[in-house]
Amino acid sequence: MTLTLFLAVLLGLIALGMPIAFALLLSAVALMFQLNFFDSQILAQNMLSGANSFTLMAVPLFMLAGEVMNAGGISRRIVNLAGMFVGHIRGGLGYVAIFASVLLAALSGSAVADAAALGTLLIPMLRDKGYSAEQASGLIAAGGIVAPIIPPSISFIIFGVATNVSITKLFFAGIAPGLLMGLTLVAVWTWVARRHGALAPTPRESWGARLRALRQAIWALMLPVIIIGGLRGGVFTPTEAAVVAAVYALVVSLFIYREITVRDLGRLFISAARTTAVVMFLVAAAMVSSYMITLADMPQDLITLLDPVLDQPKMLMFYLMVLLTLVGTVMDLTPTILILAPVLMPVITKAGIDPVYFGVMFVMVGCVGLLTPPVGTVLNVVCGVARINMETICRGVWRYVAAYTALIVILVIFPELITVPARWLY
Repeated sequence: MTLTLFLAVLLGLIALGMPIAFALLLSAVALMFQLNFFDSQILAQNMLSGANSFTLMAVPLFMLAGEVMNAGGISRRIVNLAGMFVGHIRGGLGYVAIFASVLLAALSGSAVADAAALGTLLIPMLRDKGYSAEQASGLIAAGGIVAPIIPPSISFIIFGVATNVSITKLFFAGIAPGLLMGLTLVAVWTWVARRHGALAPTPRESWGARLRALRQAIWALMLPVIIIGGLRGGVFTPTEAAVVAAVYALVVSLFIYREITVRDLGRLFISAARTTAVVMFLVAAAMVSSYMITLADMPQDLITLLDPVLDQPKMLMFYLMVLLTLVGTVMDLTPTILILAPVLMPVITKAGIDPVYFGVMFVMVGCVGLLTPPVGTVLNVVCGVARINMETICRGVWRYVAAYTALIVILVIFPELITVPARWLY
């Protein structure tokens, strides 16, 4: 009864257009009345404790690092480097977009930021070369969602805080599936280029030009090396890695590339703060719901409901991935994590599934949801950048969604593709 009430209130309020953070708060209040008590202090205390987290300090810092990278020329140099090495291949600009997507994913950790940066830089270039609006926008949108999988990932940070799973382990576990997503993009784009006719690639660049581009981008390429190396060597925590990323991006953009000035910092800080405020308010509201969900013993109700498949981990994972896919079509990734991850984690633990593996799969499925209407956050961002309608981008992105779905099925059947490389790296 409590599970039905919570879902009915939450989904009903979201359907009415209420912001998800307020819907979460009112769902928690509904549970309080169902349990015959109401205490406003519980709301205030849990919201405060939800946002008052050392680990969550990484969110605004990675947001700031992403803003500075995009404004300071770091993203543009990554795209230029990719063009120098793979732009001459048949369908070359598409491979440039994929190569740049994977490299930028190791810098920002935000799908929206990467999609916006790549769309601004590459969609006009792809259109000028004769690629259709749906081909260009579909590829850029599909490439953008690699960012939450390859570390550093803001989504992994939020998942780790919500479920008490090691964020460092999530970071390392995301490397292999992130690269597999990149290879999936390569496979689909190769098919698109051959089927629809790859247009003229850019001329092959000399090794001298490539080395110059590499020299210009070396400061950008060093950031993921510093972060992964520091985490692997125990030099700093994920939160401290966010500080390193933000300071490094500021130093490189201000003093080495010199594409921003001190006067630009206020604008960048405000932009990062606005995005952070949305995320943190969601986190604070979700912690109230999480407290009430635990108090109402809803995870145990879910365990009872799924009891027939608890001894079949792969079947259980298939069921949960279908559930998350359906939720992802109507809800953004961050609220999906905050609402469902704490509820599902006891089920995962009971079934003996590796929580780190589940965390990677959870975020991966949620990322695919960013490419599906009606919500499709990344789709909306790319539509805005490319100035096209939703119908056009959906025609271009569907094949990537299908390929990503096939990859998820493979990872459910063979979890070792995630767990084994994670153990090697960690």
